[in-house]
Amino acid sequence: MIAAIYINPWLLAFIIIAVAVFLYFVVIWVIRAHQRKVEAGKEDLIGRKAVVRTALNPKGMVFVEDELWNAEIDNGTAEPEEEVIITKVDGLKLTVTKK
Repeated sequence: MIAAIYINPWLLAFIIIAVAVFLYFVVIWVIRAHQRKVEAGKEDLIGRKAVVRTALNPKGMVFVEDELWNAEIDNGTAEPEEEVIITKVDGLKLTVTKK
């Protein structure tokens, strides 16, 4: 003999609504993650400010995001503690310009 299974319709409706709400928030989260700007890699460094650590004449060191980088100034010189703007990244060397 086959036993009849009874499922409460309110429980079924609650489960369907809960899953739909969960999926809605997951889709919103995924869409927002895809729309965010890249926050890593050399693309992120271009346009940022750096602080000169050793004089740039034309080569020296700059401090960016808690890291020391080799840098070369594209025009003129820069003294320690001056702020410069990163214009190009070539491997582990930054090209900077005066602010």
